[in-house]
Amino acid sequence: MKTPRSFWLAVTLTGLALTGFATAALAQNKRPMSFMDAQEIRNASAPAISPDGKWGLYSLSVPDWKAAKRFTDIYLVSLDGGVASTRQMTFTKDKNEGVARWSRDGKFFVFLSDREAPASNAAQSQLYLMRPDGGEARKITEAKDGVNGFAFSKDGKWLVFSAGKSDDQQLWGLPVAEIETAKPKQLTKHATPVASWQFSPDSKRIYFVAPDSVNKDDKERIEKKFTVRIRNEESPLSHLWAFDLDTNKEARLTSAPEYSVTNVTVSKDGKWIGFTGMPKDRYQRTVTESFIYADLYLLDTASGKIERLTENKEIGESSLSFSPDGKWIAFSASDNFEYFRNGRVFLRPVSGGQWKELGDGFDGDVSVGFWSEDGKTIYFNEGWRATSQLFALSTDTGKVAPVTNEKGVLSVVQDEDTKTLVLNFSDSQMPSNYFVATSVAALGNRAGWKQLTDINPQIKNIALGETEAVQWKSSDGKMVEGVLVKPVGYERGKRYPLIVQIHGGPAGADVLRFNPGYGAQTYAGAGYVVLCPNYRGSTNYGERHKMEIGGDYFRQGYDDIMTGVDHLIAQGLVDGDKMGAMGWSAGGHWSNWILTHTDRFKAISSGAGAVNWISMYAQSDVQRNREFYYGGKPPYEDFSKYWDVSPLKFIKNAKTPTLIHVVDGDPRVPRPQSEELHMALRKLGVPTEFMVYPGNTHGIPDPRNQLVKAVAEFNWFEKYIRGKQGWFEWKELLKTLQDEKADEPKAEKKTEAGGQDGQ
Repeated sequence: MKTPRSFWLAVTLTGLALTGFATAALAQNKRPMSFMDAQEIRNASAPAISPDGKWGLYSLSVPDWKAAKRFTDIYLVSLDGGVASTRQMTFTKDKNEGVARWSRDGKFFVFLSDREAPASNAAQSQLYLMRPDGGEARKITEAKDGVNGFAFSKDGKWLVFSAGKSDDQQLWGLPVAEIETAKPKQLTKHATPVASWQFSPDSKRIYFVAPDSVNKDDKERIEKKFTVRIRNEESPLSHLWAFDLDTNKEARLTSAPEYSVTNVTVSKDGKWIGFTGMPKDRYQRTVTESFIYADLYLLDTASGKIERLTENKEIGESSLSFSPDGKWIAFSASDNFEYFRNGRVFLRPVSGGQWKELGDGFDGDVSVGFWSEDGKTIYFNEGWRATSQLFALSTDTGKVAPVTNEKGVLSVVQDEDTKTLVLNFSDSQMPSNYFVATSVAALGNRAGWKQLTDINPQIKNIALGETEAVQWKSSDGKMVEGVLVKPVGYERGKRYPLIVQIHGGPAGADVLRFNPGYGAQTYAGAGYVVLCPNYRGSTNYGERHKMEIGGDYFRQGYDDIMTGVDHLIAQGLVDGDKMGAMGWSAGGHWSNWILTHTDRFKAISSGAGAVNWISMYAQSDVQRNREFYYGGKPPYEDFSKYWDVSPLKFIKNAKTPTLIHVVDGDPRVPRPQSEELHMALRKLGVPTEFMVYPGNTHGIPDPRNQLVKAVAEFNWFEKYIRGKQGWFEWKELLKTLQDEKADEPKAEKKTEAGGQDGQ
C-alpha cells in the first residue's frame, strides 16, 4: 500500500520522528495530526430549517490551500434521515454560495452567490433561487453593486434585499408570486444609507436604522488619496425609521441627539420595539468600549412614546428580548449593575413595573437565549468548567438548572418557526457538527439527538492524544482546573516534554473541544504533553475565580499555572527539564510574566503580549478592563500600579529564549509592546526572534501566516527543548504549495442538482 503524501507532509510540518508512538499510529493506519490538518478543517454554518420542519440547509466552508482562501457551497439534509441523507446542492469550486433561506411555503430557497461576480469586484454577490428537488440555480437579481442582506416577509409575499455601495445602500423588493419573472423594485429612497433592517411581524412595515448624515467630503478625500486615518473619528448619529410597504412612505421613530440606535428587537405582536442607545461621546470612550456605556429603550409602536429602561454607568446590557406572548421583557447585565460581575437576567412586564433580577445562586453568567412558549423558562448557553452546556432559568423562581451534561462544547438555538432545536457540538475527538432535537427534554440524552453533519470524516484517520480535564491545588489551597492533552501512544510511567498553552482573555477558558489550545493535538502527535490551564481570571469557574485578579493581576494566576506544572511533574508525567510556554493576547501577557519570573522553561513563544502597562493603556482600543485589573483607576492617577505589574520592570531577570509574534496593525495589543520586548531581549543578549504579520486584527487573519506562526514556534520548542539543530526554514512551508492531489483520483464532474452529469 502506498503511503499517502499527506502523511509525509505531516512529518515535515511537525518534525516528527518515527518513534514508538508514531509506529503505533501507523500500525492502526492512523497518523499524527499536523498543523496543515488544522488548516484543512471544514466548517458548517448558517443552518436553516424548512417551514415544515423536515429539511435543513447549511453552508459548508472548504479551505483551498493553494488559493489561500475558503469557498462555500450549500448542502441539504433530511432531519429524519440525518447525515446519510445529505445532498450537495451547489458546486462552485472557487466561488461562494451561502446564507440560504427558505421561502415561507418551503417550495424553494434563495441564497447569495458570487459565482458570476465581475473580475473588478470578485466579492460582489447576487441572489439565486433553487428548488430542493434539484435543478440549476436561477439568478434573480442584477444589483449593480451586489446584494448585501435579504429576508422573506413573515406573510411570504415579499423578498426584500439591501443593495448599493456602503454610502448609498437602499432596500429593494421582489413579489414572491412573480419572483422568477419580475424585476426588483426599489423600496426605500432614503437620504442616507440603510444599515440594519427587519420586517414587522405583520409584514406591513420594514424597520431600519440609518445615519442622520453622510460626510461626502470625507469619501471624496479618500478617493483622491488623502488617506490619513483619524483615531476615534466622529461619526453621525443613527436612528430608527419605519417604511410602510402599502404607502411606500417612511416615518422617523427616534431622533434623540444624545444616542445612536442599534440592536433593534420587535415583539411578536408588533406592539413594542426594544433598542440600544449608544452614547455620543468620542472624547471619553473608544468605539470598542462604547457599548458598556449604552442603555436600553422601549418604544410603543402605537403612540411612538419611548421609555428609557436603564441608566447605568460602565455596564453593558444585552439586547432586549420579549416573551412569546409579548407580556414580558428581559435583558442580561452584570449582577447588581456592578462592573465585571456575573451576568444576571432582569425581567419585568412590558407595560411597566419593577425589574426582577433572576439567576441569584448560580455562580456563572446568566443570559437570554430563547424562551419556552409559556414564557416560564429562558434557556441559555454557558461555559461550565471545561465544558459548555445549556441551562434553564425559571422566570418564576429565578433559579437555574442544567439541561445538558456533556463532556464537550455545546450550543443550542431554537428555530423560530418550527421550534426545532439546532445543536452545535464538539468534543475532544470530533470537530463541530450540527444535530437537531425535537424538544428540550430530548437534549439531556444523546440518543435524542439526530446528527445532520459529518463534515470532517478525515479526522477518523488521525491519531489523537487522550484529552481530559485535570485538577490540582494552587498555592492558596484552591483547586484549579485545566485541559490536559497526553501524547499519542502515551505510556504510563514515562516522562514527556511539556508545553503550557495559556489562553487569552484572561476572561476566557480552555474547554474539552477538538484540538484545544494552540494546535495541542499536533504537539501530542510529536510526543509532548500539553497543559491548558484555566488560571485565576478565567471564566467558567465562578465570579470569584474570574474577578480575583482585579488589582493583583499576575500573582495568583502565575501560581495557578506553575502549581499545575508541578502537579504534572509530581504525577510522573512531565520531564521538568524539558518545558516550554506559549500564549496569545492575555496568554502572551502571562508568557512575558513567566519569562521575567522564572528560568524553569527552556523556550517561550509570546504572541501579542504586553510588557509595559503604562504605554499599553493608551495604545490599546480598550481601557476600562485595564483599570479593573490594575487598581480601578487610569495610570495617570497612580503609575506605580501599572508599572509594578509590567514584565518590562523585571526584564533583567529574563534568560529564556523567546520567540515573539504580533500583527502589524493589532488594535488590542499594538505592535509597540512587542517592539519593547524584542529590543530589551536583544540588549540583554537573550536569544530572540521577532515575527510581524500583516493585517489590522488582533489575530493573524490569513491561513498561510497562521501556518507560519504555528510551524515557527513548534520548531522553536524543538530547538531549545529537544536540542534539534537549526530552527526555521522556508522550504518546509513552501512544500505545502505542491499539488497534494497528485495521488488522488479525479472527482467526477457534478451538476448543481447534486447528481453526476447526464443523470
